[in-house]
Amino acid sequence: MEELNGVASAGINNGNGHHYYHQSSVATNHRLRKPGRISRARGRRDAHVNGARVSSEQVQIQQQQPPCTDFDMAYFHSYAHLSIHEEMIKDRLRTETYRSAIMQHQDYIKDKVVVDVGCGTGILSIFCAQAGAKRVYAVDASDIAAQANEVVKANNLSETVIVLHGRVEDVEINEEVDVIISEWMGYMLLYESMLGSVITARDRWLKPGGLILPSTATLYMAPVTHPDRYGESIDFWRNVYGIDMSPLLPLAKQCAFEEPSVETISGENVLTWPHVVKHVDCYTVTNQELESITTKFDFQSMMRAPFHGFAFWFDVQFIGPGTFSANGDSQSLEGSQRRKRANPNETLVLSTAPEEPPTHWEQTLIYFYEPIEVEQDQHIEGSVTLSQSRENCRFINIHLEYVSGGRSFVKESVLR
Repeated sequence: MEELNGVASAGINNGNGHHYYHQSSVATNHRLRKPGRISRARGRRDAHVNGARVSSEQVQIQQQQPPCTDFDMAYFHSYAHLSIHEEMIKDRLRTETYRSAIMQHQDYIKDKVVVDVGCGTGILSIFCAQAGAKRVYAVDASDIAAQANEVVKANNLSETVIVLHGRVEDVEINEEVDVIISEWMGYMLLYESMLGSVITARDRWLKPGGLILPSTATLYMAPVTHPDRYGESIDFWRNVYGIDMSPLLPLAKQCAFEEPSVETISGENVLTWPHVVKHVDCYTVTNQELESITTKFDFQSMMRAPFHGFAFWFDVQFIGPGTFSANGDSQSLEGSQRRKRANPNETLVLSTAPEEPPTHWEQTLIYFYEPIEVEQDQHIEGSVTLSQSRENCRFINIHLEYVSGGRSFVKESVLR
């Protein structure tokens, strides 16, 4: 066996009529977006405000929100560092796809109210303002919210973009909203558990028929071969400047492959058609169904090669409310294999697949300590369970069971 997520915000007048709203109850580093990098982060009383009725039902929703833990505080604090925002913004595929999605849905955004969940530096909020939004609530629990407010002021958008510093679970927005936008995806799609905040915002504020961007997400997995990576990390120790360091091989394998690895592979590394682990409809998904996800798979290798582990990646779609997903419904997708990608002319897709241009998410790989030789057409069967860690719900426990060539294996790991 290999062992392998309720306080009203207070407004602070910053002069010149600009207001930055600070949620005083929250304001920090576990796994970083790359090894050694900082991880990413990201909330009613019966009333009529700005013509929108705030339902008493949402008071109950707010009271049910989980408390802010020490892990949450550390997570939020990590996003106060500018470097992680720089990395995300410089990911042109990510940033330009979001801008394209906003402009593509401008009819839904113009003269409407928007919430940006986990606004960071405020770039998506500003894109929405440029698209004609009447008002944008830019929400972030990290101290980067103060900097976002300065960016909003510098762009003369303070009358449109209102920065709220606090958890989406805690801040007060006293009107219903037409649009929710968020860049919530983590490694392996669900790492960091930020989708829960989008769900909270949806349930608290989104009008019936409102727009959520992105609208759907799909997590994939596939067996991979990667002899170069294995050679660099393991075979190197067999002969080091003429010295036999093979006694270090067990430690080298543990250090290299005990935990998931975030790195970039190519389509040539993928042995089979990908399997759909989870399809998420952001209009209907619940927090409960994200707590634990299990799927069974049956892959058929397209080549003879050493099988080094499994890769995970995702894509997200930006589609209007009531529009049928190009992927199909969740039940028909999950547990299936994708042989045809959505037509980009029909649906705007942001993909992190190995055959697509690289993004800062890269792919997440679960390596074995020892590769398995597979033949062409050989089956690789098994199951994978992804569950939120009890230690920290932002971490993902990964349990893999698989059979190939008559041999059974188990691999357990934690994406932390």
